Amino acid sequence: MPDRAAIVTGASRGIGLALAHTLGEEGFALTITARKPDTLERAAGELRDRGFEVEGIAANLADEEAIREVVRRHRARYDRLDVLVNNAGVGVEAGLLRTPLADYDRVMNVNVRGCLLYAQAAYPHLAGRRGCMIHIASDAGIWGEQSIGLYSVSKAAVVMLGKMLALEGGPDGVRSNVLCPGDTWPGMRHMAPPGEEDRPERGDWPIPPIGRIGEPRDVAAAAVFYASDEAEFITGTSLLVDGGMTAGYHQRDKRPLAEPGP
Repeated sequence: MPDRAAIVTGASRGIGLALAHTLGEEGFALTITARKPDTLERAAGELRDRGFEVEGIAANLADEEAIREVVRRHRARYDRLDVLVNNAGVGVEAGLLRTPLADYDRVMNVNVRGCLLYAQAAYPHLAGRRGCMIHIASDAGIWGEQSIGLYSVSKAAVVMLGKMLALEGGPDGVRSNVLCPGDTWPGMRHMAPPGEEDRPERGDWPIPPIGRIGEPRDVAAAAVFYASDEAEFITGTSLLVDGGMTAGYHQRDKRPLAEPGP
């Protein structure tokens, strides 16, 4: 049996796949999930080619029984669960007042309800290992983005969910923390206008103060710290991984700032 094992949701590409890669490099055996079996199997094959022990399980976060089955199969294979990474998410490109109710249900079911269901299913096993949960929210959950209003609302809920789980998990030594990435290439595939599910990759974002767009490895590095023994006294926190984008208003034009007066 492995020394450590983790479940990573939404791990077929982007941040989720980077999270799985980095945890694999740290010696974790992995269960990865995604909605589409073909992209999931490609990701699992890539991880196996790196020598990692991994099982891919296709699952929809809106399906409670599918989530419980993921946790059951993980435990049957590895006999332990040390880290749960709630990464899978979807969004809709619309202001709140123009968001159809069907899109509301879809986004909230995946982004919030799905995280809670995974936490509930995984908690007894995490408690036995004094393990941890890492929830991937967004900078949009810290400072709202009007063009993706419902997504911002859902990720703000994930931030608070992480805090409440930290309060409940404390007595059992189960930590719960939240990562809030900024714009990260290649971006969310499941973020599209109302009535649509996917969009092409995009990267037309403003450059943050640090001078570059985020990469999945940036988020994965932060997650590995949260999962490590060095973070054993850190719980209930939210960490922005956004290159300084939410630090405040960023002067983006090339004119020099005015000289101070006498």
